Amino acid sequence: MASKGQKYNKYTKEFKNMVISEKTQGISYSYLSKKYNISVGTLMTWYHKYNRPDLYPNQGQKKGPKNDKNLTKEDWKERYEILKKYQAFLKAQRERK
Repeated sequence: MASKGQKYNKYTKEFKNMVISEKTQGISYSYLSKKYNISVGTLMTWYHKYNRPDLYPNQGQKKGPKNDKNLTKEDWKERYEILKKYQAFLKAQRERK
């Protein structure tokens, strides 16, 4: 379990692919763990995701508002209308109380 103030390492895709390519050549998890100072569990996760892209189809895709750049003007208008309706709904709920 993570402790308060714990820092997490971030690794580039190139680094992950390099480590995974070594694993596919038959090198053990424990050796790679010691060589790169990465936990065995992290290595196993990377390897599992590499070998099962059907289970992880969105690897590498950004999530959240950063994908909003690709929306058209019509999409923005639709979102705005939905937001207006939701705000009206919330206002009506508050007035009932």
